[in-house]
Amino acid sequence: MLDKMLVKSCIKLNLKAKSKIEVIDELVDLLYSAGRLNDKEEFRKTILNREEQSSTGLEEGIAIPHGKSSSVKIPTVAFGLSKEGIDYDSLDGEPSKLFFMIAAPADATDSHIETLSQLTSLLLDDDIREQLLEVKTEQDVLDILLKEDKIGETLVQPEDENNSYEVLAVTACPTGIAHTYMAAEALNKKAKEMGVKIKVETNGSTGVKNRLTDEDIKNAKGIIVAADKNVEMARFSGKHVEIVGVKEGIKRPQELIEKALTQTAPLYSSKESSTSSSGTGERKGFYKHLMSGVSNMLPFVVGGGILIAISFIFGIKASDPSDASFSPIAKLLMDIGGGNAFFLMVPVLAGFIGMSIADRPGFAPAMVGGLISANNGGGFLGGLVGGFLGGYVVLFLKKVFAKLPEKLEGIKPVLLYPLFGVLITGVLMYTVVISPVAAVNSGITNFLNSLGTGNLILLGTIVGGMMAIDMGGPINKAAFTFGIAAIAAGNNYPHAAVMAGGMTPPLGIALATTFFKHKFSKEEREAGLTNYIMGASFITEGAIPFAAADPIRVIPSCVIGSALAGGLSMAFKCQLPAPHGGLFVLPIITNPLMYLLAVAIGSLVTCVLVGITKPSKNI
Repeated sequence: MLDKMLVKSCIKLNLKAKSKIEVIDELVDLLYSAGRLNDKEEFRKTILNREEQSSTGLEEGIAIPHGKSSSVKIPTVAFGLSKEGIDYDSLDGEPSKLFFMIAAPADATDSHIETLSQLTSLLLDDDIREQLLEVKTEQDVLDILLKEDKIGETLVQPEDENNSYEVLAVTACPTGIAHTYMAAEALNKKAKEMGVKIKVETNGSTGVKNRLTDEDIKNAKGIIVAADKNVEMARFSGKHVEIVGVKEGIKRPQELIEKALTQTAPLYSSKESSTSSSGTGERKGFYKHLMSGVSNMLPFVVGGGILIAISFIFGIKASDPSDASFSPIAKLLMDIGGGNAFFLMVPVLAGFIGMSIADRPGFAPAMVGGLISANNGGGFLGGLVGGFLGGYVVLFLKKVFAKLPEKLEGIKPVLLYPLFGVLITGVLMYTVVISPVAAVNSGITNFLNSLGTGNLILLGTIVGGMMAIDMGGPINKAAFTFGIAAIAAGNNYPHAAVMAGGMTPPLGIALATTFFKHKFSKEEREAGLTNYIMGASFITEGAIPFAAADPIRVIPSCVIGSALAGGLSMAFKCQLPAPHGGLFVLPIITNPLMYLLAVAIGSLVTCVLVGITKPSKNI
């Protein structure tokens, strides 16, 4: 059947296109000129709508734009070759050279769709791709693709009589022609190489094939859902399920299979989604956007925080050239960790939140929003606002610019979205977000000054708790500044409470990840270990990823523990004459053992509260 779908008149070996839109136009024109389309503009619109959902540019120089529409007269595959390569927004960021545009009628038969789908699966073969890059004539293309015995075979695997599949998978894309089957083929191929028994259910254009049975699900170690559209999910409740986009099934099948085998994916609960889920749909919720930012921010927190802690080994002020203890190594470590890695923490958080919301166009506006927050005292809470603001501003712009002529499609991601996205986000951050944050900061400072030293325990409780509210943001900085001002005035009690409150969140989180392992993912448990170092070094920001990921439970737990630690520090009459240092300045703290006890009690309280309130992940 493929010989009727792939014809010489729809093969072009010297594409003139220089951009993604030009490639689409050239191949659509090719199909129309060959008499395979009823309506050229309607089919072009179908292709562009598919690209809006996610680029069909894959790895290894392949792009497979495809669509199913009533504008298609005859099911066809158009092939185009660009020796130079064209930027098609591919998975690996490399130029695409082999272009297969698949045109399927709205009423295409199962056999048509399966043949087209299996053709795309062939492109995973390295040899076939290499041969196609060297073709000289249209007949060469036909000879390479039509001689393959695989065309016409089914992708559906034979049933295992014992239902003993180790790994199950579900693949699905919006059109159900190309990516669905390429992901299935990639997973099947890699599983065979690894000696793993796998069963892959495809949710394609012609419906569900190779459906997973209840017995399959019961016996499987883990499940992979590589989907960009809704699939039935309630059946997987209680199983380890890794949910990703369909492209990830093509791009990293081995990693996904290994996760399924080792059961490192989260346990899926039907409460999360009563009937369906998808790789892209999972990212639509507030929590998923938040986690996208947090997971990408984490390396900056860990790397920068540990470098700052190491710099303190040379002396608390060893990074200051004007201090007698100055060390060039300490300054270098502080510049890298504090001046750069930590500085990028909030912008990166915001940028990836925006990208999760609005895909790549949302990254720049959101990151600028986070940078504005970081530069103007907004802290990580201001960064969260900037991230969501930037992402939703771009979603708004997508709706507005959808009314523009289709010829302007190409300038949207490179000009319109970044220009207006950055402008609108920046204006709103400066005019709406930053001023209220600054007012809150000023008001808190005035309130602390009004307390004086008349009630030290109350004061210690308040400044200790403030250190945990936004962990490096304006409220935290207000308490820290108050403590420094108190030292300058000759009162060393408040800053001891400030530091106790600041050390408690990361230490409490570290303890929680150690003693309540089932409440945290593997990544979180690993990050928790670094919080022992960061907490001991008075780097409160170590707890930010955990607070950002689950603010409702983590922040109150940290505030309570920090407030208790600060109040106890005051009750034990501990004094701290140094502005920073954590345990490195313990020798100069009055009543050091009682001070350690205050921090330990606060940290344990935070640990227990987090452990009690967080839901179990069982991983």
